[in-house]
Amino acid sequence: MNKKIGVYICHCGGNISDYVDVEKVRQSVESEAGVLLSKTTLFACADSNQQEMVDDIKDQHLDGIVVASCSPKLHLLTFRAVAERAGLNKYNYVHANIREQGSWAHSDNKPGATEKAIKLVKSAIAKVRNAEALEPVKVESVKAVAVIGAGVAGMRAAIELAEAGSEVFLIEREFFVGGRVSQWDDLCITPETGKELVTRLYDEVMKHKHVTLFTGAELAEYSGSVGNFSLKVKVTPRHFKLQCDPGALKKAIEVCPVEVPDEFNFNITMRKAIYHNYPSEYPQLPAIDMKNCTRCGACEKVCDSIDLSQKEEIINLKVGSVLVATGFDPYEPKPGEFGYGEMDNVVTLPQFKRIVHYCVDKLTYKGKEIKNIAYIYCVGSRQVDGENKYCSRYCCTSNIHTAITVKKKYKNIHNFHFNRGIRTYGKAEVWYDESSRLGDIYLQSFEHDPPVVENRNGQTIVKIKDVLTADKELEVVADLVVLVTGMVPRKDNSIGSLLKIPRGRDKFFNEIHMKLRPVETVIDGVTIAGAGQGPKNIMESMNSALAAATKSFSLVASGALELEPTVAKVDTSACSWCGKCEEACPFSAIDRVGQNGNSIAHVNASVCKGCGMCLPVCPENALDLIGLSDVDMESMIDALIPNI
Repeated sequence: MNKKIGVYICHCGGNISDYVDVEKVRQSVESEAGVLLSKTTLFACADSNQQEMVDDIKDQHLDGIVVASCSPKLHLLTFRAVAERAGLNKYNYVHANIREQGSWAHSDNKPGATEKAIKLVKSAIAKVRNAEALEPVKVESVKAVAVIGAGVAGMRAAIELAEAGSEVFLIEREFFVGGRVSQWDDLCITPETGKELVTRLYDEVMKHKHVTLFTGAELAEYSGSVGNFSLKVKVTPRHFKLQCDPGALKKAIEVCPVEVPDEFNFNITMRKAIYHNYPSEYPQLPAIDMKNCTRCGACEKVCDSIDLSQKEEIINLKVGSVLVATGFDPYEPKPGEFGYGEMDNVVTLPQFKRIVHYCVDKLTYKGKEIKNIAYIYCVGSRQVDGENKYCSRYCCTSNIHTAITVKKKYKNIHNFHFNRGIRTYGKAEVWYDESSRLGDIYLQSFEHDPPVVENRNGQTIVKIKDVLTADKELEVVADLVVLVTGMVPRKDNSIGSLLKIPRGRDKFFNEIHMKLRPVETVIDGVTIAGAGQGPKNIMESMNSALAAATKSFSLVASGALELEPTVAKVDTSACSWCGKCEEACPFSAIDRVGQNGNSIAHVNASVCKGCGMCLPVCPENALDLIGLSDVDMESMIDALIPNI
């Protein structure tokens, strides 16, 4: 049967039509076999045009449609929905990308961009001629979600999922929840402290019957596909029984001979190998750091609650979706970067916030009273020569808020802000205004000419060419230099590697599309939230957690899922099982089965992603892709490269 095809060519508001002659494209394809109508449109994705397409499909009884517009990452699902609303099978729609692959790629060659667009559209028409009405692969879904990371984003997502009715497994690698927020006192914008926020979220998590919290736990193995993931979680013991006498614990800590830098305080203090949580950390149970413990047994002699015989456990979980909220690391300056590691009065902003936490009446550091503080901004962000080109966004606000806190808490403090342009966006602008009114001094430099920190006659001098005073070279004698460090991705990327989550240029986890699919990854069923996705403040992390929770719940709520039908299929008459397809498959979707006394390949449709890696390695050509067959590919190639 000859198909009746409709073709729509989009101007994309000038993104395409500025470089591609869309009318020439339309004229070039209107006489192609099967094309019943061809139109140009200013915005194909506009509601009015979508309705026009629905009407065309119904009135003209179209069997297939082609939309030539932007990337299918943006609007493939949009136009599939258009086809369905008109009663057309959504797999009889084909998307032609003439923006990224045409107008944008060849903006310096309009005739060439136009010719390429014509071929791309003809190729899509060739494919839609062979398109079949396909049905999605239907699989059962486990109504449970694993949330990796129990910072504020992870806990907020877990609460939302549990409230919606899903079972939630909240998995935290550290022995205590709360993430970075547990390390902060006063928070910007909100009157809550970090402790109060973490306490509120933790209490909600623990009172909910649908949430199971694992601390000291890591995802060790992962298999399966969306709707039915199998997880193995490795749980490291605390080496404590549930009940612990505070007096005995205090003695145990005293007799422990091992001291190590305390990561909670960013290594400005020391702790023992056996330690208890800070008031802002939960659950309120002590733990033993077995990486540094010497197993001397001194603690066991004074505390009956300690049990060094506890073993690591492996817990098997079944979930329908995985939500990753693993947070960030503060940037660690390189030795010598603005004097860091070489001058004993140069610290990072996270370290400074902990110093302020411990200094009650007078601000001191290493026995010296602090009066003049120099803050150097954009350390680890907006790097000219380094990898971190991005702005970490929260640093300006966090630092100015801390500077205000210091000025109000202590007497005779002088704050000097060495910046490259303050970025206190949104409501945070009020902190910049308050800081200025309190007498803080702002000195600004260009990114290629940063301030210099040097030791001169026993004094720490910070120099800058200040653009606000016509490039005058100004100097400040600083008692303390605070490096305002940004956010960087976690150094430990084991979870990202295990789940195969792609990373962007900034090395943070990458979403499919920042506007249309902002928390989804290319791994079906795996969503991302919080600062593991990119620099975010607390409010933004919470919002992304709610979005990710909503998306994850939508995957497990009904107990069934519809997956893409574009998967590999086996010609059982041609297959003689050589195993090459199994070796080539990156998703372990192919295995060996017996049929009529012979071994052949079998494709697990719920796991297969339709990547096609198995097809070229088959010596018998016994594999094909449903919806993207050899016939489809050859017809598209013929349209792209005619007369060959």
